[in-house]
Formats: sequence, structure tokens, C-alpha cells
Amino acid sequence: MRLWLIVAIVAPALAGAAFAVLYLWPVDKPERIEVLAGDPGRGAYLARMSGCIACHTNTEGGGKPLAGGVRLPTDFGTFYSPNLTTDPDSGIGNWNLQDFATAVRQGISPEGEPYYPSFPYPFYGSLSDQDIADLWAAFKTVPPVTEASTPHDMLPPFNLRMGLKLWRGLFYVPETFDPDPARSDLWNRGKFIVEGPAHCGACHTPRNAAGARQAELALHGASELPDGGKSPPITSAALKRQGWTISSLQYALKTGIMPDGDVFGGSMGEVVRDGTAFLSEEDREAIATYLLERDG
Repeated sequence: MRLWLIVAIVAPALAGAAFAVLYLWPVDKPERIEVLAGDPGRGAYLARMSGCIACHTNTEGGGKPLAGGVRLPTDFGTFYSPNLTTDPDSGIGNWNLQDFATAVRQGISPEGEPYYPSFPYPFYGSLSDQDIADLWAAFKTVPPVTEASTPHDMLPPFNLRMGLKLWRGLFYVPETFDPDPARSDLWNRGKFIVEGPAHCGACHTPRNAAGARQAELALHGASELPDGGKSPPITSAALKRQGWTISSLQYALKTGIMPDGDVFGGSMGEVVRDGTAFLSEEDREAIATYLLERDG
């Protein structure tokens, strides 16, 4: 039998087998969450810290809070943030606490489908059951907006969501929070915020060709952000070289004004406007302390 004929027979069979494996490959089982009473005020604060408002409110288009529609162009296609209001059809009004916890901490929809990692769910793995309950209590207070989420416009083969199972198997590592007993409570609070809900590494860490963060280069800056921009390194050494101090960084996270009088633009401007400007002075100090005193 000629080689070309063997290839013609074997290649489709292998492709079919690979397709079947991906299709049948199970995603992680939902981690059961303890049913706790949530504090909507604390949850709203966590939502600001976690970037929910900036990513899910189409401010430029005049969209309503958390109704989605924010466009995120990437090399893999264009993502659109979904509606997170309490509308039962367009949003998350039919979800329960377990659905919410599994989506936020594991990146899995109520239907059992994996989310694209444009949603920074790996960073939310460090959120406690109480954190999730508080967030859920806050989201339940959001007025419903009947506005269907815009479907993602992905390039082939990234439009095949089953491929995310392979991506998760290779790259998905949920964040955990392990406080350093040798460090202060303020430093450890900053570590929790930076490495967890604030997901600073989502923009300030370079990614490989598959879109996964390069952990060995955490916070070393990235040259290909979705909006075509670049993010600077925010390692301790880099910040100190640029003349940042704890007080100046704390102030910039509140006002968006840098030590030279310039202001943050682009996505960092949105982070301040919709997120860090709403944090407490202590939490902004914690972020600045951790970034300027961490190793690396």
C-alpha cells in the first residue's frame, strides 16, 4: 500500500479519535461551597477589587452597569464580556450560589462548559467561601438588564470550545493564598489582593503562544495586550528603578496620577477609575507594600 494511501486512511482516524477524546474529556467537578449568609456591601467592595465593573460595563458605549458588551480583541479572536445582571434570560438571574461559585473559582458554566481564559477565573481560586457568598449577595442586588450577551467571535480552531479542556489540562493552575508568617499582615494582605482578586498578573505577566501566563516571568510586563498596548514590569526591582515609593504608588492607585504628573491611560486608567479608587487607603497601601517589597 502506498504511503499516501496509508496517510489518507490513518490521518482522519487519528483526527476523529482526538476529537472524540476532547469531546468526552470531563471538566473539573464543581467544588461544593458552604452555604453562608452573604454581605452585599462587602461583596460590592470585592467586585470593585476584582475588576468586575470595568470588564462587564460598556462605559464607552453607554452601557448599563454589569450588562456586558465590552470588546476584547486578541490574536485568538474577539471576546465580549457577558451580561452579569439579574435578568433571568440575558444575565445570571437563574443562577444559584453553587453556579456562581463554580463559574468564578473554576471557570465552568452552570451547563458544565469551560469558560475561555479571557475570564481571569484562575486568579479567583484564592477567594474563600465567604468571599463568594458576599459577591453573590452583591450581584443579586444588581438591577436586571434585558440585553443579550454578544457571542465571542473566535478564529478557527479557537471557536471549538472543547479545545479549552486541553488548555485547562496543560495550563490551568488556580491561585491559592498562602500567607508568609515572616511578613507583616499588611504585606500579606497585599499579596492576597495582587495575586488573587485584583489579578494584576493578567496584564503584567507575559503569555506564551497558547495565551497562558509565563509564571517564571510573573509581573515582568507584557508586550502584546489585547488592546494592542504594552504593560510595564511591576516587579519590586523595576518599580524601584522607576522611582516609585509605597506612598507614591498608593496615591497613584487612588487618583491615577503618577509621580511625574502624568496619568494612567488605557486599561490601567480603567482599573483605577472603576476599581482601586474605591478601595480603602489600607488596601491601597497593602498593594503598594507588597509590590515594592516582594522578592523578584
